[in-house]
Amino acid sequence: MIYAIVFAFGLVIGSFLNVCIYRMPRELSIVRPASRCPSCGNGLKPWDNIPVLSFVLLGGRCRYCKERISFRYPVVEFLNGLCYVLVLWRFGPGLSSLVFMIYFSTLIVITFIDLDFQIIPDAITLPGAVIALILGIFLVSDPFDRGTNLGMVQSLTGFFLGGGLFYAVAVLSRGGMGGGDIKMMAMVGALTGWKGVLLTTFLGSLAGSVIGIGLMLFKGKGRKTRIPFGPFLALGSAISVLWGQELLKLYLRGYS
Repeated sequence: MIYAIVFAFGLVIGSFLNVCIYRMPRELSIVRPASRCPSCGNGLKPWDNIPVLSFVLLGGRCRYCKERISFRYPVVEFLNGLCYVLVLWRFGPGLSSLVFMIYFSTLIVITFIDLDFQIIPDAITLPGAVIALILGIFLVSDPFDRGTNLGMVQSLTGFFLGGGLFYAVAVLSRGGMGGGDIKMMAMVGALTGWKGVLLTTFLGSLAGSVIGIGLMLFKGKGRKTRIPFGPFLALGSAISVLWGQELLKLYLRGYS
């Protein structure tokens, strides 16, 4: 029962995430005006704004202008609900679950903004990194050591390693790495520690390489085609939080 409630709550928050994804890169208020159709500008009625269900009942079209509604809207809502359930399953009821639910929502917003605009807004990463550092030091559990708080050493080490590592990559690649990725990884490290930084970087790079090769083979993209790295880092961090401990044990077992 609790998973159903958390999933429903995640769907509702996912609806708000769609507002953030659309408005933040356009520098619009995420509070006002109320939700409306981006095509015709008509405000949405409460019954037209029920997560996932309204999209299905409306046939994926605006009630007023009949323009198609992006399939991304129910995807974001469902994905956020699923992430909340996985976080609860991983950490159990408590403050750590609440923190990582907010963190996963942040990763979702970063992912879809970066896909559309190839930017990661400072409005997310700068306060996010500071808040993550505070929460990492005083509150959250270590994803790689269940039952243990992350603590000051781990959080600070992750913060500086994440930001410093990607800053070094940006310098060496002469702009190949964006400033948004640097700030994002400082936030990731502050909340998941140095192990989280390393595993996130490995998994994100692996996923990015696979997708990049696939685009070159099947879509005819060149090697110089810009592919946003934020979504891959977000995926790597999500996997690290949920299954990092198991992946680390599996890796170490191969050397024992």
